[in-house]
Amino acid sequence: MLGSGVLGLSLWTLLHLRTGAPSCLSRQLKMKGDYVLGGLFPLGEAGEAALHSRTRPSSLVCTRFSWNGLLWALAMKMAVEEINNRLDLLPGLRLGYDLFDTCSEPTVTMKPSLMFLAKANSHDIAAYCNYTQYQPRVLAVIGPHSSELALVTGKFFGFFLMPQVSYGASMDLLSTRETFPSFFRTVPSDRVQLVATVELLQQLGWNWVAALGSDDEYGRQGLSIFSGLAAARGICIAHEGLVPLPRANSPWVGKVQELLPQLNQTSIQVVLLFASARAAHTFFSHIISRRLSPKVWVASEAWLTSDLVMGLPGMAEVGTVLGFLQRGAQLPEFSQYVKTHLALAADPAFCTSLGEREQGLEEHVVGPRCPQCDDITLQNVPARLQHHQTFSVYAAVYSVAQALHNTLGCNASGCPMQDPVKPWQVLQNMYNMTFHAAGQVLRFDSSGNVDVEYDLKLWVWRGPVPELHNVGIFNGSLWPERLKMRWHTPDNQEPVSQCSRQCQEGQVRRVKGFHSCCYDCVDCEAGSYRRNPDDPTCTPCRHDQWSPKRSTRCFHRRPRFLTWGEPAVLLLLLLLGLALGLVLATLGLFIRHRDSPLVQASGGALACFGLVCLGLVCLSVLLFPGQPSPARCLAQQPLSHLPLTGCLSTLFLQAAETFVESELPPSWADRLWGCLRGPRAWLAVLLAMLVEAALCAWYLLAFPPEVVTDWRVLPTEALVHCRTRSWVSFGLVHTTNAILAFLCFLGTFLVQSQPGRYNRARGLTFAMLAYFITWVSFVPLLANVEVALRPAVQMGAFLLCTLGILAAFHLPRCYLLLWQPGLNTPEFFLGGAQIPKVGMVVGTEEAQGKNE
Repeated sequence: MLGSGVLGLSLWTLLHLRTGAPSCLSRQLKMKGDYVLGGLFPLGEAGEAALHSRTRPSSLVCTRFSWNGLLWALAMKMAVEEINNRLDLLPGLRLGYDLFDTCSEPTVTMKPSLMFLAKANSHDIAAYCNYTQYQPRVLAVIGPHSSELALVTGKFFGFFLMPQVSYGASMDLLSTRETFPSFFRTVPSDRVQLVATVELLQQLGWNWVAALGSDDEYGRQGLSIFSGLAAARGICIAHEGLVPLPRANSPWVGKVQELLPQLNQTSIQVVLLFASARAAHTFFSHIISRRLSPKVWVASEAWLTSDLVMGLPGMAEVGTVLGFLQRGAQLPEFSQYVKTHLALAADPAFCTSLGEREQGLEEHVVGPRCPQCDDITLQNVPARLQHHQTFSVYAAVYSVAQALHNTLGCNASGCPMQDPVKPWQVLQNMYNMTFHAAGQVLRFDSSGNVDVEYDLKLWVWRGPVPELHNVGIFNGSLWPERLKMRWHTPDNQEPVSQCSRQCQEGQVRRVKGFHSCCYDCVDCEAGSYRRNPDDPTCTPCRHDQWSPKRSTRCFHRRPRFLTWGEPAVLLLLLLLGLALGLVLATLGLFIRHRDSPLVQASGGALACFGLVCLGLVCLSVLLFPGQPSPARCLAQQPLSHLPLTGCLSTLFLQAAETFVESELPPSWADRLWGCLRGPRAWLAVLLAMLVEAALCAWYLLAFPPEVVTDWRVLPTEALVHCRTRSWVSFGLVHTTNAILAFLCFLGTFLVQSQPGRYNRARGLTFAMLAYFITWVSFVPLLANVEVALRPAVQMGAFLLCTLGILAAFHLPRCYLLLWQPGLNTPEFFLGGAQIPKVGMVVGTEEAQGKNE
């Protein structure tokens, strides 16, 4: 529904009520022709008292004059005269028109509607079983301007299949072909206007709004459409209500007052008012007196240009008003046309000739067409008399003319069809019809609607009546010009109408209550992210991705393993260099002095073999850093434990010799001495290593370690490591070495040192203590350290074990070889000689003390 426009008040300063003799403008509202078009225009408005005091079906008197209704009627008159002067549209035919006042009331509109359906040259409507051959007075009807009236006339004309083209009725219900089969319009449906409104709210970030509609079919259906569209776009309606129409004996004032507390909420800064001009006038009259806090008012087209609303005192204080108006083509010749006909209406000679030409029965039935029109005179008519609905009226006339052209089969030479055309025949040619008007190409769709663009209009106050400024375009998509918008807020700040603040990056909305726009902002935890701004929950990252807290995206995990450049690995490599250097130095020293009593007492070739095994243990730790691979994972434990077993088995033989020599009777010692020296000793070493090799083989076959990628153990990286499938089997791999170390410790811990002899039992005891301390500490450390550092723990355990054995057992011997060569005698290491008085050395403290 489109309301009356802003043009009326602007014309008031240029056209005034004549105080002299009346004009004959009302007699220019009809003209005879081969085919007559009926017109329904709001030339006046009925008073409230006349409507409420009506007790008989008599005529109503329209007291107030509507400027826009007259201008729209003149636009139809101009369009018909243009068509008659053209040679291509209806050559040889003449269109007529018969224009009546609706007073914007259904009760008034029904009488001219009945007149249109009366028989030609009559005011009677006959009842027939079949109206196919019925020829009414008019061929089609242009109008009415409002949805309220079109709902009444649409069904009435639809029964007779009389084409009806409205220039302002925009209610979506009128698109229903089953109910309104002959209804067309040259304005878009309200649904299009509301789609544009919802997009405006969304682009400006207003998702917490109030929605009001007039308490009639127009307002109720508009609210229903808006509710559905808003819900689909995430816009919440904080309050929805109906604005009552002023009626006698109706508590409408109380109903308006009930709306104010909800509208006065500080969080609601935007109100959609989808109402007729009368309802909007009543509503704003009340809230101005109640001093409602200023809001942003999104207007429906019905009252956005209504002089009834725009001229209200105090209207400038209600806030910012904006809405959508249909964009039509300009009619530059219309201004001159109005001037000409207003001048003719004041010419007595013209009025006399007009009265003689145009006489009919209508005035005796419906009364004067527009008595107020005869009191208008020409006074400085402006150069531009455009209104957004003027083109809609103009286009409506051309649509009927094009349909008649198609029905008659007209061409440049004439219209071949001679039989009178019935309204239903014209209707058949109007469905999905394309026509031209003022250079624009328009087309009726299957529902009788046309597709035109909208202008986004803003009220700008520079006088008693606001000006309408363009601040955007809607052509299926909204293109607002935000820099041109002027707001009622301090410093022209764009208003904010939201129930809750916008969540920041990486936060999602946890809805509270019934409205999706009222929510708390919740941070997305690490490992999740916010995909879309409207998401209610955080989206978990994929297993191969990670995200920090409050993230809007996920990142790919980098592989994490013990690299060569890490500080811990570099420190361990230094320790490896130290241990390996000491092993090689000791081995070289032992080889050089291989025939000396010290080396022979240490096991000779077995001692060298043990040092080689310690060197291999040092080198085996190089398998732990770097990117894990299946071969590395399989080789780590066997190549580390087998050399260690070889070393410990040689130490076990040393401990056994010491125990046999010190604790057993000489007869037993002599028999066992051969088993601990020579080939049998090598067999013992080989046996120990075979047992360890068997355990390692079982470990690799039954529970082989595998390369796995753990996506969860590290927050931002993917841990690539060798997974131990069975910790029991892992422990059993250590069994052989643990048993050898334990037996070695038992064989030397309680052995008494012999006077004058080198105490090798003490070195073995401390070496085994170093082994046990290292590996006992290894167990809890391995269990509690990060998985990524477990290879470093194992490296450290093997290197510390190696350094412990070196420091406790081999390095004291190196000291004696280098700095105490006088002690390197058979008597000191093998017994049977006096110990020379020399300085104290490690491992010989007690023997040397006695000699001193």
